Amino acid sequence: MKEFTLKPIPKYIINRIRKLDLKTYPEQVGITRFYAYLTTKNKQLCKVTVALKNRKSRWAVKQVAVHFIHEDYGYSRDIEYFWLGGYVVGWYDEKFTTYRKTWEDGKWYCIYDKYFDPWACIVNMEYMKRYPEYKYSQYENIGYYNLFKYLRLYEQFPQMEYVIKMGLKRYAMSKMILRACKDKRFCKWLYKNKDNIMQNYYDVSVVLKAFKTGKPFDDLQKEKEIIKKYSRDDNLKAIRQNFRGELPRLAEYINKQNTYPASYSDYFIACEYLKLDMTLPKNRYPKDFQKWHDIRIDEYDTAKLKADKKQRKDFYKKFLNVAKKYLSLQKENKNYCVIIAKSPAELVKEGKILHHCIGKMGYDQKFAREESLIFFIRLAATPDVPLVTVEYSLSKHKILQYHGDYNTTPDKKVLHYINCVWLPYANRKLKLLAA
Repeated sequence: MKEFTLKPIPKYIINRIRKLDLKTYPEQVGITRFYAYLTTKNKQLCKVTVALKNRKSRWAVKQVAVHFIHEDYGYSRDIEYFWLGGYVVGWYDEKFTTYRKTWEDGKWYCIYDKYFDPWACIVNMEYMKRYPEYKYSQYENIGYYNLFKYLRLYEQFPQMEYVIKMGLKRYAMSKMILRACKDKRFCKWLYKNKDNIMQNYYDVSVVLKAFKTGKPFDDLQKEKEIIKKYSRDDNLKAIRQNFRGELPRLAEYINKQNTYPASYSDYFIACEYLKLDMTLPKNRYPKDFQKWHDIRIDEYDTAKLKADKKQRKDFYKKFLNVAKKYLSLQKENKNYCVIIAKSPAELVKEGKILHHCIGKMGYDQKFAREESLIFFIRLAATPDVPLVTVEYSLSKHKILQYHGDYNTTPDKKVLHYINCVWLPYANRKLKLLAA
């Protein structure tokens, strides 16, 4: 292959880069930063990435990568990528380092287009005016998107201009949206609903489904979130296994019944424990979910209470020993206190007062096995009054779920205390226990 050459960085580009860098990073020294400029090479538009480094009064710039608008390959030199360190540039020739790195030889090497392309501000975007084919592409309004990725997509889907002009930048890079825009009916519908879409940031699939079905955006978004939760949450594994291929229907049912994935999971586990036929629609999708949820949970509780008394006594002792082991994870300040559950009975009481199922559905078993711990968040002024219940994973060192009354999400102040005050504290204490 013929050796690649590139003209030096134009002086006006160097001046722009230096001016922009002084404005953006007036006090940062010794850190490599990246900028880019547009030029023409081999009769096509190309982007040259430039690395900059300064140390006190001395600074230097060098070309490190070249990417072409219509090529699957580019070129790079004196730059390497490390998984932990990110992009690293060699500065031996510029006398910023005392030794030359093994990959730092100043030669241009052919690379695939996707490599060695760090995000870099383009300092001469006006250069695009030399390419009239992109005149209507709205490239100046794309923000932080990769310019070449954007322009390549624009060549495939000129309707991208229409999406950008509507203010839907977030959707302009979606091929599914752009393909749909070939349909004039969809374009008219999109324009009619653009304000709602912009304000709520719906998923692309939700937007397309709303157009096809006419269903409300919010309902479809909720159903999408329910499906995501069932697909990823290990606590809902039983549902995921029993509703393969049926999750969209289940999500629609849960949304219409105005309930929660966790509540349905509790109901389903209770029904299976009671050996009900869950293939029957009346059991699988009861018309009044809350009514039948409460009935089945009560039946489940009664069945569980019939367990062997000695076994229950041993279990209570095991539960208490686990609670004593992790007492140091409790915390209190002037506003809130965090209390670890000390018996299954406390879980039942908490669940009844806050109208959720923490006292049922096997949370006590997970506690005794030290898979997850249950903590009660209370106001410091009223430590005996249930407020929020938290499930904490011992293996993952993170909160699995938290619920207030009727499975509601706690307010921002409580969430801040749980996530930013108590959780770091609990993780530190857990490390001390493991030491």
